[in-house]
Amino acid sequence: MKIRSLEIPELKIVELPLFHDARGHVVEMLSAKHFAALGLPVEYRQDNRSVSKRGVVRGLHYQLKHPQGKLIACTRGSVWDVAVDIRVGSPTFRRWVAVELSEDKPELLWIPEGFAHGFCVLSESAYVEYKCTASYGADDQHGILWSDQSLGVTWPVSSPTLSDRDANLPSLDRAELPQFSRSAEHRSVV
Repeated sequence: MKIRSLEIPELKIVELPLFHDARGHVVEMLSAKHFAALGLPVEYRQDNRSVSKRGVVRGLHYQLKHPQGKLIACTRGSVWDVAVDIRVGSPTFRRWVAVELSEDKPELLWIPEGFAHGFCVLSESAYVEYKCTASYGADDQHGILWSDQSLGVTWPVSSPTLSDRDANLPSLDRAELPQFSRSAEHRSVV
């Protein structure tokens, strides 16, 4: 298991061990021992799976009262996964990073608290599975419009399939956002 930082250093790609033989393969998705050694959370409060069709965009979502760190995997198909730093006062505020996650490449994307998250489905369909460090609360749903021009996110689709909610999210400038603090940067998320 290896880890590497992305352009925003708090965002990480975790390269997973793949064990392959004539029968197929096995991927070790979570190892408390290895995750702890890499500085990643080892306890999560909720697991989610979304199943979406080609051209669907979900996001950009986040929580304020109960912020979630998210460990993202694409276990079927492929997605263009995006994380946006929305922490007011952060040195990387408004910056975003996108990576392709795919069933063909055993990797996880770690997104800590304070980032908005979304993805676009590149394949016919995709299963996106994510572990969250905090439980979901329906009264704590927040988001930013996927196409907010002030962010300039490069999406691989111009007319995605969106939920009504996602189609009507505000721009970053009109959204309620978390404040950045240096002490929170190093706080444990478990």
